[in-house]
Amino acid sequence: MRFLAFSFDLLEPVFRLGQKWLGLSRLGWLFVAPNLLVISVFTFLPILINIVYATTGGVNLFPFQRPFTGAENFQILFECNNYLDLSTCRKDVFWRAIGNTLKFSVLQVGLMVLLSLVTALVLNRKIIGRGFWRGVFFYPVLLSPVVVALIWKWLLQNQGVFNASLVAMGMQPVEWLTDAGWAFFWTVFVSIWAHMGFYTLILLAGLQAIPSDLYEAAEMDRASPWRTLTRITLPLLMPNLIVVLVLAAIRAVQVFDEVFVLTGGGPGSATTFIVQFIYQTGFAEQIHLYGLAAAASLALAVFLVILTLAQLRLTRASEAGQKGR
Repeated sequence: MRFLAFSFDLLEPVFRLGQKWLGLSRLGWLFVAPNLLVISVFTFLPILINIVYATTGGVNLFPFQRPFTGAENFQILFECNNYLDLSTCRKDVFWRAIGNTLKFSVLQVGLMVLLSLVTALVLNRKIIGRGFWRGVFFYPVLLSPVVVALIWKWLLQNQGVFNASLVAMGMQPVEWLTDAGWAFFWTVFVSIWAHMGFYTLILLAGLQAIPSDLYEAAEMDRASPWRTLTRITLPLLMPNLIVVLVLAAIRAVQVFDEVFVLTGGGPGSATTFIVQFIYQTGFAEQIHLYGLAAAASLALAVFLVILTLAQLRLTRASEAGQKGR
């Protein structure tokens, strides 16, 4: 305590001087200045550097050695003779990555929200071992994405546990990770398994915030379970559902860790997503095309900003609708 008091005594002249220069109403900026400095160095500065790389060309790493090319990198990415035929695109891998990402996002987010909702509804009921089951569903969230992928890769590889079990039962092994269809399925499944507990927790918190009086009134009116779900639970849970939907969509668009360890983007480009394309273009390939990678990352950033704005708009609309009731 004496050390803290001594520290505040040393800082008091600084605060007095700040109050004299900035005024009492602006003194708060002095307290948040260190945090703003950190955010600027590690957030805003990398964004500016990324813009510099996206508008320059060449294979040199240092910005002052790269010639200015304007929007040429974006033109290379988005140039296609026929957008319905990806083979006509100058960077067809980029468009295949976008297609895979959209397909993955629709399947993964849709199933994630549905399964999280069902799980939250079940775990909100009075069942035996409710606390234990809540911990079971949330446990995968605590694991690193790389650990999750390694566990499932150990199960799914050609000489893995699943195929060993099939062979023991007299069946033929399955190429879980080297067949395009199965590989894509398992990327969706593993991602849902790893992250569903987090969204279940959000929905469970929303369910527990719904007043029990409403359910008692519905029971007195002899409302059916389906009517109670559609007229009470889902409308009051809508803000949480919107948050889960948008957060899951943002995470799905940025998927990388699990898929990179599990399939490496293969077979071929069947599980290559947009973030992996950025990584491969900028760092993994023999010729590092930093400009193309930066342009693709900026396109991804714009899409994520649109998703974030959509979340804010939907959340405000939902809150306005509930107030109107």
